[in-house]
Amino acid sequence: MIDRRLRVLQAVARHRTLTAAAEVCRLTPSAVSHQMQALARELGVVLLEPAGRGVRLTAAARTLLAHGEILTAQWERTRADLAAHRPGDVGGALRFCGFSTAAAAVVPQALERLRREHPALRLHLHETEPARAFDLLAAEDTDIVVVVATPDIPPASDAAFDQQVLFDEPLDVLVGPEHPAVGREDVALNEFAADPWICSQPGRAYHQLVMLACTSAGFAPDVAHHADEWDTGAALVARGFGVALVPRLAELPARHDTRRVPICAPPAPIRRVIAAVRAGSEAQPAVAAGLDALRRVCASRAELSGHVSAVDPSRA
Repeated sequence: MIDRRLRVLQAVARHRTLTAAAEVCRLTPSAVSHQMQALARELGVVLLEPAGRGVRLTAAARTLLAHGEILTAQWERTRADLAAHRPGDVGGALRFCGFSTAAAAVVPQALERLRREHPALRLHLHETEPARAFDLLAAEDTDIVVVVATPDIPPASDAAFDQQVLFDEPLDVLVGPEHPAVGREDVALNEFAADPWICSQPGRAYHQLVMLACTSAGFAPDVAHHADEWDTGAALVARGFGVALVPRLAELPARHDTRRVPICAPPAPIRRVIAAVRAGSEAQPAVAAGLDALRRVCASRAELSGHVSAVDPSRA
């Protein structure tokens, strides 16, 4: 019931180019351009202006987007209210998007709870990078995303989404068995400033995580090798080719002889794991059940392991 062209305009606003918006919306750039021109003609205003290789939103476009976010959120709330008129157990499809170890750590356990407590639900998990997960959420191609907070995702103030903090997880430095930091208890991250580093490809969430952690500690890491898989990174670390930053919950291959070094001296690096849904959809029965399952799994992990700290969403 919401004009689909508003979704396209939202994608243009997030990505700043018609080409990127077209990829997200599964359209051609010419189709995106045509839709934006047609919408502008119907409304009698200019929506987009050229800006270098991209486009810039006009004041009219921003006004339209603000009203569009209200309309979209209200439609999501309407669907939640209509669900009360459908008898029976919580059912339908519930789609999750997750990122790497953030997804592996909690989403499968949440899915297990949902399968047991709401057998009528059809569950699906899609693993993808955090920024892409939000594109899928905005396009209504997924319902709940569980990702690491990075600079690439929308800010918590973005009215199109409702973001909730699930937990904060410490990051450890992974070193080889002969590294001088092995066995120490008062290590600071900046002590690894002279080490070669192993990190994922630029542009990926893990790369951003490492860069931010090291920058906060006062140095820029010398990235000697790029590895997107924990297996490859651990193999390089075990053989003395560098150090890496790993989440506390990440399960590393046992065949590689590595050691985890917790960072005790401030600033101790962490990664924040969040859940996000479309604004207004959190009261829909399936989405509400999914969020509740995630929160319970995270609370149980924090209580049992002490490796993560669950965060009260009202104080995050």
